[in-house]
Amino acid sequence: MNIEKYIGIMSGTSLDAVDVVLCEIDVDSCELLSALEYPMPLELKADILTMIEGSSTLEHVGILDHRLGLLFTQAVGALLIRENIDPSSIAAIGSHGQTLWHDPKGTYPFTMQLGDPNIIAAITGIEVVADFRRKDVALGGQGAPFAPAFHEFIFDNINASVSVVNIGGMANITVIGEKLVGYDTGCGNVLLDLWISEHEGKTYDKDGEWARSGTVDYSLLDLMLADEYFSQAYPKSTGREKFNKEWLQACLSGKTHNPEDVQRTLLELTALSISNEVLRFNRDLVLLCGGGAKNDFLVERLKVLLPNIEVAIAQNADEIEAMTFAWLAYKRLHKEKVNLKEVTGASDNAILGGIYAG
Repeated sequence: MNIEKYIGIMSGTSLDAVDVVLCEIDVDSCELLSALEYPMPLELKADILTMIEGSSTLEHVGILDHRLGLLFTQAVGALLIRENIDPSSIAAIGSHGQTLWHDPKGTYPFTMQLGDPNIIAAITGIEVVADFRRKDVALGGQGAPFAPAFHEFIFDNINASVSVVNIGGMANITVIGEKLVGYDTGCGNVLLDLWISEHEGKTYDKDGEWARSGTVDYSLLDLMLADEYFSQAYPKSTGREKFNKEWLQACLSGKTHNPEDVQRTLLELTALSISNEVLRFNRDLVLLCGGGAKNDFLVERLKVLLPNIEVAIAQNADEIEAMTFAWLAYKRLHKEKVNLKEVTGASDNAILGGIYAG
C-alpha cells in the first residue's frame, strides 16, 4: 500500500504545549518526519484550568472550543511553514483535542475534548479526523488510554518482552503480548506541575531538581497510595477530574508541610504507582515516553524501584502521543478498526473518529 503523509496534534493534561508531528504511514510503519512543540498561551491555560476546576457557562465552553481550534490550526500552520509543506500533500490531520472532562463510568458516560476541528479543516484546507474517544465510550469502554494500540503497532517487533509507560499529566502503561493490556496507572506530572507552580512559580520541575531537594513524607505517601484508584482493577482511566488541587489538599489535611518535601513525596507517588503496575507483569524491558521521561530524578527512581527490569527511553519519546493520532487518522481514512477493546473494556473494536472535510 502507498505511503501517505499525516499530521498528528496532541495537547495533553499537562497543558504545557501543543505537540504537532508529520508522519509517513503505511500498513506496516509510521515514520516521524518532523515535529514541532507549539507553546500553550498562559492565559488560555489558565482559562482551561478555571473551566476544569470550577463552574462555567455554555458560552464559555463554546468560546474555549473556538480558541483551541484556532490554536491547533496555528500549530499546524507553523509546522507547514517551517518544513515548506504543500497542504495538498497531507492525507489528513488527526486532532486529539484538549480534554476538559473524562467520566466514562458515570450514570451517563462521556468524555469531552475541545478544539473545533471544523476550524482546522476550514483554514488549512486539509481533511481532519477528530472526536476519537466517544465511539469507544458509546461501546461501553473507558475511552482511554488509546496509546496502547499504537505502542503495539510500533514496538511489537522488539526482541524482548516489553511494557511501555507514557508519563504525561497522567501516566499509562501498555503491556505487549498475546493479549494487549493498557490502562492509566494514575497521576504522572499533573500534581508535580501544580505544586511547583503554586510554590515556586515554575511550570514544571526541571529534571526533578526541586523534588530531589526534599524528603519523602511516608505517612503522606501512604495516605495518597490508599486512594481506591490505585487498587482498582483495569480497565481504568483517569484525569484532572480526579487528580487535582482538591485531591491534593484533602491528602494534606490542612497540616503544615515543607513544600519541597511535598514535591519529593509527589514524585515518589508517581514513581511507585507506575512501578507497582510494571511489576505485575513479567517483562524484561520498560520503555518510557512522554514529558516525564525527561525528568531525570523520576527516571532514577523508576530504575531503583525496578532493579531487575531494563528501563530505557523510547525513540521519539516526546512525539509518540502526537504520532498516535496521526496513525489513528490513517486508520479512520482506511476504515480500519482499532485494537482497543481489551484495553478499554469496550464491547468491540471500532472504527474511531469523525471526518471533517477540508
